[in-house]
Amino acid sequence: MTAAPTRRSLSATDRCPCLSGNTYGSCCGVFHAGTAPAPTAEALMRSRFSAFAVGDASYLLATWHPSTRPAALDLDADLTWYRLDILDRRSGGPLDSTGTVEFRAFCKGPDGRSDQHEVSRFVRENRQWFYIDAVD
Repeated sequence: MTAAPTRRSLSATDRCPCLSGNTYGSCCGVFHAGTAPAPTAEALMRSRFSAFAVGDASYLLATWHPSTRPAALDLDADLTWYRLDILDRRSGGPLDSTGTVEFRAFCKGPDGRSDQHEVSRFVRENRQWFYIDAVD
């Protein structure tokens, strides 16, 4: 069932959902608040996972490249995203213009636990990283 999820509120001192080991306020919360752009493709990947975890569809759309961005995004309110494993990264540093991040994200819902494995492509334009798509 897809429904408009209730946005989950995190305090600055809560553990960041991306499991970086940092607090939300010093990690993905900075990007979600618009205080700073993600400096690397991996940081953007982590912040996008955290946006799924807290139900922030507007951040997901804002960080999706305009060439592949959907008109709308409905997040599944029945899914709880709880773990992100970064498996590999290629390029995507502060001085790069492209990068890829391979990850596995874990969620639980009414049908039990599941995971998503993906190699995501990113591009950096005007000092901002954007998600493009998943590589097959």
